[in-house]
This record gives sequence, C-alpha cells and structure tokens, in this order.
Amino acid sequence: MSSTVQNPLKKRLKKFSIVLFSLYVMIGSALYFFQEKLLFLPTTLEQDYHYQFNHTFEELFLKTDENTIINALHFKVENPKGVILYFHGNAGDLSRWGTIAEYFVEKQHDVLIMDYRTYGKSTGKLSEAALYHDAQYCYDYLLKHYAADQITLYGRSLGTGIASYLASKNHPKQLILETPYYSILDVAKDRFPILPVKQLLKYHFPTYQYLPKATFPITIIHGTADGVVPYASGKKLSELPIENLKFTTVEGAGHNNLIEFEDYHNTIKAVLF
Repeated sequence: MSSTVQNPLKKRLKKFSIVLFSLYVMIGSALYFFQEKLLFLPTTLEQDYHYQFNHTFEELFLKTDENTIINALHFKVENPKGVILYFHGNAGDLSRWGTIAEYFVEKQHDVLIMDYRTYGKSTGKLSEAALYHDAQYCYDYLLKHYAADQITLYGRSLGTGIASYLASKNHPKQLILETPYYSILDVAKDRFPILPVKQLLKYHFPTYQYLPKATFPITIIHGTADGVVPYASGKKLSELPIENLKFTTVEGAGHNNLIEFEDYHNTIKAVLF
C-alpha cells in the first residue's frame, strides 16, 4: 500500500480516536459533575402544603443543623407493636412516600419517615455525610419516645444504604432492606462498565461494609426482575458472613412492584410481629 493511501487512513483513524476519547472524557465528566442529578430525583413542596393521609400523623420540622430543616411525618396508632424508621427511595417526596408508609401503619406500627435534604419541604445541602447525620438525628428523636428494641429500621432502594449505616451505629430491634445495593459503586459499575467510576463517584453508600457490624436480625427482599438496582447486587449482600441475615427472593418482581407479590407480604408479616 502506498504512502499516499496510508496517510489519509492514518488521519481518519487519528481523528476517530480523538473523537472517541473526547466522548469518553465528556461522559466521565458528566457523571462526575452531574451525579447528584442522576442519583437524587427530588420533587419539592410549598412550605404551606397540607398532607392528606388515611391515618393519624404529626408533621415535624427537625432542625438537624444550623442550615438544615428536615420535614418528617410521624404516623401513630393506638397500642403500636413498635415503630418503623423508614428511609425512602431516590424520587418524589413525602406526599407520595407517606402513602406508601401507611402500609406499615396498617400493620399496627407507628412510622417515622423523613424527606431528605432538597426533597419536599426539607432544606439543606446534600452530601453522604449529611444524609447519615440527619438519619441519626431522626433515630435519636425516636429514642426519646420509644425503647431501642421497639425500633425497626427500614430502607428502600436509595434508603437502604442510609438504614444500613444506622444499623452499624445503633442497636434497634431489626433492619429490613427492600431492593438494596451492595454499594453505589457496584451499581455504577453495572451501569457504566467502561468508566473509572471508583474515581468519579462522590457518593458510595457501602452497604456491604455496614451490615456485618449489625448485631440484630436483618431481612432483605429483592425481586429478580429489578431494572434499577440489579438483583445480583442485592444478592451479594446475602453472601456476607452474617449469621442473622435472611434473604428473600421474589421471582419476577421489579424495583417498584414488590408489594404486588405474596412473597413480599409474607416476609413483612413474619418480621413485623
């Protein structure tokens, strides 16, 4: 092949490589700078918004630090079997999640559920450390009204990492995780296999590090058709050296429809006695 043919080919390959590398850098940069917009999908509420639910509740405004107000709902029943501290998923606000929490109120449990910073009426700057701080504040709030062995920690999706952190630092009755992840890094590797996500992520939520520190029963529920948090990521948690961990597989369940499956109801009924 003559040099007159090789040179245009080399130029095209070089140009293609530059374009490909530029795209790689752009995607990586977008993941780094906009990861909060990918991970957190809040909706906001006016401060005078009035919640309406089917069960009795108290609306709380918890000043967790100088610049932060956390909006929370405390559902209460007569003669509760216990109280659930519920950490919700990454989308929406308490107008939606409060309705979901009522499922547990119907199981004769009090429920405290908070909106994360920037969600609903809650204010403050987001960070992983800040989310842990606010969660601990809510747990300490409950300790003023309930014994530790009356408190069940419940995490759903994003909230599983937060609930697991609390489990590593406190001694409640039990921990329940719905559609959890091994870590955010584990999920990110599945989503972006060609990117150096370990170096790019600002949020880690290493659930796998927290669970072995818990000294009480842990229940995990995950669907095999989960398209948001891969079933394999949650299943890896069951392989940790933890004696008091029960993993329930719900065949055919996705990320947001576990409640449509009998295995989910049976598991909840068994642990909320």
